[in-house]
Formats: sequence, structure tokens, C-alpha cells
Amino acid sequence: MRRASRPAVQPLPDVTISEDADVRFLHLGTEWIQGSMLIDAPFDIELEYVQRMMAWLLFVDPESVAARRALQLGLGSAALTKFCFKKLRMDATAIELNPQVLAVCRQWFKLPPDGPRLRVLLADAGEEIRRADHLGRYDTVQVDLYDHEAAAPVLDHAGFYADVRALLTDEGAMTVNLFGRDASFDQSLQAIVDAFGQEAVWAFRPTREGNTIVLALRTPQHPGRMDLLSRAEVVQARWGLPATKWLRLFKPVSCAS
Repeated sequence: MRRASRPAVQPLPDVTISEDADVRFLHLGTEWIQGSMLIDAPFDIELEYVQRMMAWLLFVDPESVAARRALQLGLGSAALTKFCFKKLRMDATAIELNPQVLAVCRQWFKLPPDGPRLRVLLADAGEEIRRADHLGRYDTVQVDLYDHEAAAPVLDHAGFYADVRALLTDEGAMTVNLFGRDASFDQSLQAIVDAFGQEAVWAFRPTREGNTIVLALRTPQHPGRMDLLSRAEVVQARWGLPATKWLRLFKPVSCAS
């Protein structure tokens, strides 16, 4: 989890790492985990909530994935960027404010160097996404923007989510991690609904740790359960994500009781 912007007069937090058995963790000067990596499987996704940020795969043809583009707002430990680049074979871009995070990801979290299909932009995400060359370009935008205290999303208002919507192709989707001791899920969800429309928004139940992943589609879709199950089985078999389990935890907000 990473934040997108902070006043220039305040220093960016130092980046540290820790390890527990076969998992390496990234921290921003506190005990809060901002990302993780399985040391023996560095291109897999270790954290459950990060896996759920791949739920957009349920809404696209699996055969089309490698031809699509992904954008991550907040690099974290680069789990999403690496997975999209290495496992899905996608064009992957990440926007990260803190150059230390990028350096640590390259040295300790197996992030490959920039190339034709991979780039990391050192920039303020809230400002960078307004550049014209990003508009309508991405099939998935994955938002995980937190400060070093992990208290609440840094960018979490309808205007920001409208800016994200403008980045998406017609089949594109945003996934966002909503977590924080000071955060209001209902307010965050309403901001997303205001930007995308209620029929376009889906949500998971919270993880045990309190992370709730919300998905918002550029163009609303409501596939039947058997269609979703068929797609989930392909995602699980091809890319090792627990997609069939997602269907028990994931529904449109328009169907919420």
C-alpha cells in the first residue's frame, strides 16, 4: 500500500524490509505491511487482498489478457506489477512517488528493469493520471494508495475516481483497496458509485485483516453466475488465483441488502 502525494516540505518515509520464514515484507518506517513477496515464488501474489485486486479478470476473455494494459497506482512491493508483467504477459505501468520504494523493489522484490512492456513512473499519481497520454489507455487500474501509517486512502473522493474512470478502455475496470483505521468504507464506496454509477460497482467482503476490495467497471456488466464460474475456473487453472472462492465473497453493490 502506498500514498500518491504528500506536501513537498515533509520528507518521504524510509523504506525497510523484514522477513518471516519464506515471506519478505516491505514497510515504510512503521510496522505496517505495505507489501510482501514469497521468496521462492517472487512473481506470485502472496497477500489475499492483493489477489482479489485481480478480480477484473472475471470480466474479460482470458485469451485477450496478454494484449491488454495494466496500471498500478502505488507500487508497494510490486506484486501486482510483477504479476501483470510476468504471469499475464501484459503491458504494465506503475506510478510511485517514493524513489526508495522503486529502488527496494528492484533490489529486494525482483522487480525487472523498465522495458518495452514495463515502466515505473516516479510521480504524484493524482497529478500524473490527468495527463492526456494516459486517458482511455488501460484495461485495469489497480489503486492501493496509503501513507506509512496506513490510516486511510490518500486519494479517496469522487473527483479522483472520475479521473481513474477516464483512464479506462470501454472494457476496463478499476480495483481499489479500501482499508484504514480512519477510513469510512461507506463514504469511500459512495464516492466510487458517484464516479462510476451504482450498476458498475462490485465489492468483496472484507478480509480478516480488514481490507475490502471494490471493483468498478467502465461499462457495467452483470454476467450470470454460471458464466462467472466458468471464467473463474479458467483464471484459477491458468494463473493460480483462488477465483472460484471469490464468487462466494463478491457481488454487485446494487444487489446489497
